[in-house]
Amino acid sequence: MTDVSEALGSDIMTQTTLIADGERERTDVVGRTLPDFPVPAPLPSHGPARIVAMCNQKGGVGKTTTTINLGASLAEYGRKVLLVDFDPQGAASVGVGVNPHELDLSVYNLVMERGVQLGDVVQPTAIEGLDVVPANIDLSAAEVQLVGEVARESVLARALRPALDDYDVVLVDCQPSLGLLTVNALTAAHGVLIPLECEFFALRGVALLIETIEKVRDRLNPALEIDGILPTMYDSRTLHSREVVARVHEAFGDTLLHTIIGRTVKFPDASVAAEPITAYAPAHPGAEAYRQLARELVARGDTA
Repeated sequence: MTDVSEALGSDIMTQTTLIADGERERTDVVGRTLPDFPVPAPLPSHGPARIVAMCNQKGGVGKTTTTINLGASLAEYGRKVLLVDFDPQGAASVGVGVNPHELDLSVYNLVMERGVQLGDVVQPTAIEGLDVVPANIDLSAAEVQLVGEVARESVLARALRPALDDYDVVLVDCQPSLGLLTVNALTAAHGVLIPLECEFFALRGVALLIETIEKVRDRLNPALEIDGILPTMYDSRTLHSREVVARVHEAFGDTLLHTIIGRTVKFPDASVAAEPITAYAPAHPGAEAYRQLARELVARGDTA
């Protein structure tokens, strides 16, 4: 069967408008002019890193897919990227080729054991410039064990401090909840990227998530910013997808990113292959969408 996004072509997430002089202007799905996001210039050196939390309390919205593929796209553009799998399911680890059942040390040991350093846990991936701090089910115990800790909301921030000088971007894949692990990620982060499935029930939870982000900003991390809302699983054939994106734009304005990630079977196919889509199907529109996302975030100043 032909993939929908392949059939529709690489401009699935853009529209074209005829302007006065006969030229055509590219616009995004809500009618905004789509800027030309340039390929980022090479960096003379690495660091200091910007930490970005991939956060949404609803599951299945594309957090892990975005963490992996954004990280791989930034690495393609010469950035040194660290993925931090902060979800006990360990999906981000599996997605870059790490078996969570064969780990001697994981992010759980990093945040819970004083003698474990970041360098003990970091593993390279098959993608040049992309490393990972893997997770497994052990991390589920941390939420309970951290309750009695002093400054329990800041343990991840302390653990990641050594990474700031060695990487350009640290992407934290959060679990689908607003519990203590997610609060730790938000406390450690400079920015939050919110993947949002183009579906009504996913839209309803965004207000609660933003309220949580504002509480963390007020009480724990005054520098925390919302880097953007990223629509995912968009299907241009359905009125519902277009209405959800339009309502997000009405409510949050330019916090809605120009880049939109379409629905395609290639993402789960790439997950099964334990590769980012940029490596599994580099010419696919889904791969180009994540490259555009990387370029957009760099252009906005949200990553190095």
